[in-house]
Amino acid sequence: MLVSAAIFSLAGATAAKAACDIYCDGRNPDLARGNRVPASATVDGRLIRLHISDADDLAWASISNGSPGDEVWLDRSWDGTTRPNYIARLEHLLIPFDNSVIPSGDRGWRTMMYTVNDPSHHQVGTVRACGKPGNRSNVACTPWASAMLDGGSPAAVAATALMQIYDPSGGNWRNSLWNNGWWISANALTAMIDYMSRGGHSRYSYVIPMTFAANKGAQGGNFTNGYIDDTGWWGLAWMRAYDYTGNSQYLAMAIRDADYMYKFWDNKCGGGLYWSAEKRHKNAIENELFLKLAAGLHNRLPGDIKYLKLAQAEWDWFSASGLINSSGLVNDGLDGECRNNHKNTWTYNQGVILGGLAELYRATGKALLLAEADVIASAAIAHLTVNGVLTEPCGRNGCGGDSLAFKGPFIRNIYELSRTERTSAYDGFLRNQAVSLWGRACNLDGQCSCNWAGPFNDFNYATQQAALDAFSAAP
Repeated sequence: MLVSAAIFSLAGATAAKAACDIYCDGRNPDLARGNRVPASATVDGRLIRLHISDADDLAWASISNGSPGDEVWLDRSWDGTTRPNYIARLEHLLIPFDNSVIPSGDRGWRTMMYTVNDPSHHQVGTVRACGKPGNRSNVACTPWASAMLDGGSPAAVAATALMQIYDPSGGNWRNSLWNNGWWISANALTAMIDYMSRGGHSRYSYVIPMTFAANKGAQGGNFTNGYIDDTGWWGLAWMRAYDYTGNSQYLAMAIRDADYMYKFWDNKCGGGLYWSAEKRHKNAIENELFLKLAAGLHNRLPGDIKYLKLAQAEWDWFSASGLINSSGLVNDGLDGECRNNHKNTWTYNQGVILGGLAELYRATGKALLLAEADVIASAAIAHLTVNGVLTEPCGRNGCGGDSLAFKGPFIRNIYELSRTERTSAYDGFLRNQAVSLWGRACNLDGQCSCNWAGPFNDFNYATQQAALDAFSAAP
């Protein structure tokens, strides 16, 4: 990557220092316990390399085949703003950090080692190496890369990339794409909890109490707002947080959210929840979320009767509503005449119902519920894949906004269904999604695009949480 030298005009500025992790900034590379070279770049015959010692959580930069006066340095970002769709902050160091110059008589040089992450301040970092000939303006930089944490599996790398764009000060994921990112943050939190619980990792466990404390007074309070499905996503996130931590305050929040959602149930169309507080439309997603949340609460509240009745009433209504079409797929919602609106069969509409039926099965033991779920799951795999890779009905390249996040909930819930059924029938499908993503749609830093068949072209926290779901679910 060639970069204009003009952006490095702050070369004399003092770079932000990290707190010590395993070792402090400025350690000698001779002491490194590893030397992985994930990326390199060239400029005018010079070779610039990025070096990472994963065991030490340290990185350094080197230049070779150069001349005295050539420069090499390390860039480090604390907030993931290394991509065009994010606004850089001062913590994002697009200035030479630990600038080193090849001395007289040598053809190569290197920087000292610097920590990639700063866990004491909940900073998840990424680094790159840059360099330039001493008497020229051309600058070459390697791609960005991160330390391989938690073993360096695809799920671990994707989780690190997702946490790079978490804002500890605001307790939420940074969003510069659209204003309605509230529900996607709930999914990002859920994806992180699933990653930690399935892999036995706790590195990012701070994300649960931090997100809870910072946002419980936001929007309508208690993770509610005027969109009933948004509340459902948060209710499920806090139910998962309870499963992972055992902290009853999270279960209490899930109960509040379920009770809030039920306020928007009436007898129009024979029952069902409205999509928003305006009470104009009854769609599939808020009703699927309520089914899963109510049944899940029953399964976690000894002696409960209330939420089991609500969950059963939800499924009785949903299954008779016409939302499930003749192909076995769930359409987006009902029209003004209470009929299937025949709008898009989004992947997340096929997914959440699977998790809801799995929870209701655990509550009732009725095998027919799992059979209904299998029909929907099989229809989704048959109709919403291209060459075996999950794809939204809007096509490979035509999706945007909220739909960037939809595939994550589908994968999450078909995984939950398979574990409830104790079947391996979906393992090949789940494995194929992760393989395609990792091989075609993710970059060196573990960031992944919306199109799981590739190529990598962009990323944000909506696409990243979906990718993390896929990697965590892969058998």
